Amino acid sequence: MTDVVLAAVLGVLGGIVLTVLLLLARRLARGAADLGSDAEQAALRALHHASLAAPHLRGGLSTPEVVKAARHLRVLLGSTAVAIVGDDDAVAFDGASDGLEPSAVRIAERVRASGRRQVFPASGDHDHLEGVGAPILVDGRVIGVVVAFAAPVRAALVRAAEEVADWCAAQVELGGLDASRTQLAEAELRSLRAQISPHFIYNALTAIASFILTDPARARELVLEFADFTRYSFRRQGEFTTLAEELGSIHSYLELERARFGERLRVTLQIAPETLATVIPFLSVQPLVENAVRHGLEPGEGGGEIRISSRDDGTHTEITVEDDGIGMDPEGLRAVLTAGDDGVHVGLRNVDTRLRQLYGTDGGLVVETNTGAGTLVRMRVPKSQPLNDPDND
Repeated sequence: MTDVVLAAVLGVLGGIVLTVLLLLARRLARGAADLGSDAEQAALRALHHASLAAPHLRGGLSTPEVVKAARHLRVLLGSTAVAIVGDDDAVAFDGASDGLEPSAVRIAERVRASGRRQVFPASGDHDHLEGVGAPILVDGRVIGVVVAFAAPVRAALVRAAEEVADWCAAQVELGGLDASRTQLAEAELRSLRAQISPHFIYNALTAIASFILTDPARARELVLEFADFTRYSFRRQGEFTTLAEELGSIHSYLELERARFGERLRVTLQIAPETLATVIPFLSVQPLVENAVRHGLEPGEGGGEIRISSRDDGTHTEITVEDDGIGMDPEGLRAVLTAGDDGVHVGLRNVDTRLRQLYGTDGGLVVETNTGAGTLVRMRVPKSQPLNDPDND
């Protein structure tokens, strides 16, 4: 449901922007002399100030950032002053105040009580300024009020104030969706970490214990590999990492699995050096390797080989994890990726879901497999992700 609402809101906003761009493109085709009419310039200014105000509303109406939004909305409305009053009577004000904040709070109280826009005559203290208040409605509840002051308040300002209030509501809702998406991503990571714990940790500790008496030096090495692996897998910060860091964790994981499998587990790496700095979602490649070991090689008696590769594919880095294990029926795999939790292939489905959330429906895993033919899993990650810098997580 959240995705549907988000898609609808973004669709409307995208349609408005697209319409303006098409209008400008048509004007350009007719010639530069037609570009820049008063109406076109006004539309561009409105879009500009709306885009500047939007980020400051995404955190809700109680943050200090709302003052910056009020500044742009005042210019957008062309009013003497603008106040955004939250449901806790916190006032974000811009313009010539001279004591207008108390008037803004009184207007907001009246608008909240009625749930509709209202126009107010000039008060005794400000006999030249009238006010108009419009409710900011989210899920049918008034979460704030936009109040504009002007002398006089004309019909155009009344309509504009109402439209701006609706637009503010949309920005607050989008901010809530962003927060929900972040919480969902964190929940997905917690789920993935929980799946790592029971199966792998038991086997790793059992393997370490088997070397304590026969090969103490090897046991110490494995303890260090286990510490590195768990430190990385259960770190608290960051949704993103680099391919180099993830491969370091994968190395520790495979060393621990080699302690169990011995020569039955063979690993081949083909990593293009220029891909090592690629930013990838945290714990996105490691679960694919674990899936190859656990569901591809472990069920077979003879073990097998895992091939991990990465290459520069122009705008993307392509990463593949392949095994020559028992494979899987393609229809069964499709059910795994689309159905609910089966308690078995959590890692594969988790990575696919997160990739689609981050990079769109075409950004998920590509899996090639068949019964007895092994499995190849491919993921493509954009090389340029300025908003996903792991150093800024």
